[in-house]
Amino acid sequence: MANNAPDLPPVADDDTGVMGLTQVDPSPVEETPLEYKEGYFPPAQAARATTLGLGNHGPAYYLTRIQKYSSYAFTVFAAFHITNTSLVPLLTRSVPEANRYLLLTRPYYQSALAEPLLVALPLAAHIASGIALRFYRRRQALKRYGAETHTDRKTIPWPSLSGTSALGYALVPLAGFHVWTTRILPPYMHGDNSMISLSYISHGFALHPLVSFGGFVALVGVGTWHFVWGWARWLGYAPSQASPTESRRHLTKKRRWYAINGVSLALTGLWLAGSLGIVGRGGKTGGWIGREFDELYNAMVRW
Repeated sequence: MANNAPDLPPVADDDTGVMGLTQVDPSPVEETPLEYKEGYFPPAQAARATTLGLGNHGPAYYLTRIQKYSSYAFTVFAAFHITNTSLVPLLTRSVPEANRYLLLTRPYYQSALAEPLLVALPLAAHIASGIALRFYRRRQALKRYGAETHTDRKTIPWPSLSGTSALGYALVPLAGFHVWTTRILPPYMHGDNSMISLSYISHGFALHPLVSFGGFVALVGVGTWHFVWGWARWLGYAPSQASPTESRRHLTKKRRWYAINGVSLALTGLWLAGSLGIVGRGGKTGGWIGREFDELYNAMVRW
């Protein structure tokens, strides 16, 4: 019988499969030719680091750390300040006696080197980084939602303002007035601030009791609540930082809220006990020092 099957192409060897494709053994990645390696496998990008080893992070990372670490230095100053203006008067029960300790320790944290490092630079860095962080988050929100026109930007709200941040913004004018009356105006009027002591504060309370007591309570209260809540956040104890996987998270948040506010209240009460209870009731200073104090406070009223 004749074979009517069409002629098929010859098979070269046993390694050839269907459709004329040659079967080859798979090669490991290490044996892949170099010209194919670079095109097929994208090179892994190693994490870049600056010469200081800071790494490749966004602006929010650095701004948050500037805000955090600047508060460390200012806390050192605040500890000295509450000791001299509240704890020592509370222990000595005397403004003149407390002045002795103030004048002994003040050169260590109000010197030409310590004051900029512990007060001026950290305070400026803390405020500037907080404002910059808020504007950066606003900018990121506008980019995320594709706001291009002024009308689009108006429809997108600003990032929410936390209670700690609100206290910080309220503290700026209060602390600014305190700095102006104790660190800026006296050198402007008399050339230095060596005469500024707890007696100067007592004199002001006697001259303008309503403004002095109200302003000082606001300064200490807002400042203390801002410090305590800020430190709770840095340490991871803020109510919002409770673990989301915790079974009793709601109870943990409530306990943290009461604990933080309790510490704030206790610290505020301690600060005011010495500052208002002793220094605020010290009365006017007589003699030429009292007249100098009168001149300073009259200048404040005129300005």
